[in-house]
Amino acid sequence: MKTIQNMAAALLAGVGALTGLQSVRAAIPIQHWTQPSGAQVFFVESPAIPMLDVQIDFDAGSRRDPPSQAGLASAAALMAGKGVAAREGEPALDENQLGQAWADLGASFGGSAGDDRMSFALRTLTEPDLLRQAVRLAARELGEPAWPDDVWQRERQRLSAAIEESRTRPGTVAALAFAKAVYGSHPYGQETTPESLARIAVDDLRARYAAAIAPCRAKVSLVGAVTRAQADQIAAQLLSRLPPEQGACPPLPPVPEVAPLAAPVDERIPFESAQAHVLVGQPGYKRSDPDFFALLVGNHILGGSGFTSRLVEQVREQRGLSYNVYSYFSPGLHAGAFTLGLQTRPDQAAEALAVSRRVLRDFVANGPTEAELKAAKDNLIGGFALRIDANRKLLMNVANIAWHGLPLDYLDHWTERVRQVTAADIKAAFQRVLQPGRMVTVVVGGR
Repeated sequence: MKTIQNMAAALLAGVGALTGLQSVRAAIPIQHWTQPSGAQVFFVESPAIPMLDVQIDFDAGSRRDPPSQAGLASAAALMAGKGVAAREGEPALDENQLGQAWADLGASFGGSAGDDRMSFALRTLTEPDLLRQAVRLAARELGEPAWPDDVWQRERQRLSAAIEESRTRPGTVAALAFAKAVYGSHPYGQETTPESLARIAVDDLRARYAAAIAPCRAKVSLVGAVTRAQADQIAAQLLSRLPPEQGACPPLPPVPEVAPLAAPVDERIPFESAQAHVLVGQPGYKRSDPDFFALLVGNHILGGSGFTSRLVEQVREQRGLSYNVYSYFSPGLHAGAFTLGLQTRPDQAAEALAVSRRVLRDFVANGPTEAELKAAKDNLIGGFALRIDANRKLLMNVANIAWHGLPLDYLDHWTERVRQVTAADIKAAFQRVLQPGRMVTVVVGGR
């Protein structure tokens, strides 16, 4: 098996370089169909490299965690990969045996959970025997987790210790206070704590997993050197060991929207640190917002483009108040936060904050200049090829299209949509979404 591992490692290492040499196609044909189980499949055939990348998404992210068990989704995704149960004559595999099996195949499979979704990712070579074994093993891991209690006890202690350690860092303190103030009681703002993890038992992990991880709820995205017929078979096999739903797929309970801020919030948290951490923001917008591109281009100008942004020019270049200042939106199924952030010396925090607020107010009130708009468009359009120059990057985009119900030709028209954005579009979108006088401000550091 050493030969297989070496071959896989060499190909994996060369994926980015090889795909980067390919010319970016004018169109990216995404094929889509629904399987009899209800699973939705999204597929891009990419034959240049003998590899396959797969992502399977379920509506099982942390937004569905009970408040008393914050962290349940992430824990379930983690523990699903800690061994598989014996079934149908196949032996059980503990976490070490499972890890060795993946190493022997030169492939990888694993789960994770974000705010909205629980995702599982497979990467494997497409040599027929390796592909067959990798898909079979991934199907076992996805459909037959062992849920070993002793491993959960160990992992819970490890996670709790990591949380306690993170609370000694000013950046963590600032991020937690910011999320709580921005999201209020919405699940996006829930904090995983040692106490919430202590309330999670193996039966809770198993129940949470079974409630949402079903074929009828799956969105399967595939990019790689297989045919459509193979992609359909692979998607079906990956989901084949999950228990099927009897009848129609029942809807999951609705999750409330993020409430807008009723008033500004200002938190100053003393902390003995060399740098003060400053965060300013509010609930932003959902990914389905029709002004997505105006907000994307506008934020690129405001604080999302690194050293060429307006915030960097005013806060760093002209005044030397911070090495790095930035802004970003986090749109999801609900209104993710708009965040403006920086670090500075504690004695400069007030000035840096004042300048940043002034820049933000001016941008919302007046929008960008034509010169700023042209530079942002040129940068975004010129960098588009780098967003899809490797299988894994393309897979992330395809999965995003699948998850948010975007048009299948979304990537084909991305640069055109950016090019069509006007300064007036940005000004109107920012004035609708942001309220500079009603934001959360968190400063951690100093006395």
